[in-house]
Amino acid sequence: MGRDIHQSQAPRTVRAAVLTISDTRTPDTDQSGAYLTGRLREAGHDLTGYRVVPDDADRIHEALTDLMRGAQVVLTSGGTGITGRDVTIPVVEGLIRKPMPGFGELFRMLSYAEVRGAAMLSRATGGLAVTPEGHAALVFALPGSLNAVQTAWEKLLGDELAHLVFEMLRGYDPRETHDGPGNVVTSVEEARP
Repeated sequence: MGRDIHQSQAPRTVRAAVLTISDTRTPDTDQSGAYLTGRLREAGHDLTGYRVVPDDADRIHEALTDLMRGAQVVLTSGGTGITGRDVTIPVVEGLIRKPMPGFGELFRMLSYAEVRGAAMLSRATGGLAVTPEGHAALVFALPGSLNAVQTAWEKLLGDELAHLVFEMLRGYDPRETHDGPGNVVTSVEEARP
């Protein structure tokens, strides 16, 4: 019952952005990014940005923090594996202040039914992230395959996005960053480990 009340109070439209991380894809060949932007628009959300950047930690960080300034949710696609060029997860984890381990756990559980043991290769993650200037957004890092982003959207994020934003904003004071239960810090720098 509490979930239904929260969903009824959730915003109908959220500000969302999509970031594709790939050395080979372009906006013309980015099927995963096109899928996510299409689903966001179909759901009536406000698409505030879309970019494709290479597998480079500095470029990912720059694009991600820039997109976070105008979005409540940023969905990334690509760079979540274990190859030498997969650097998305360390960048995202460096910005997350409140991890949502259940997202990655559920994603891998759902993926197991589709790709079996290969699901363990995904380091998909999500949580409440904060830019160095203090802009907060929910960030979800997804694998780059079209099948993976379809799984994440259709089985996890699509129906919950507005509810997740409601929970993020509930009691949020933009002047503070909460770094764990009962531990309120006054700046992002204080929140860093």
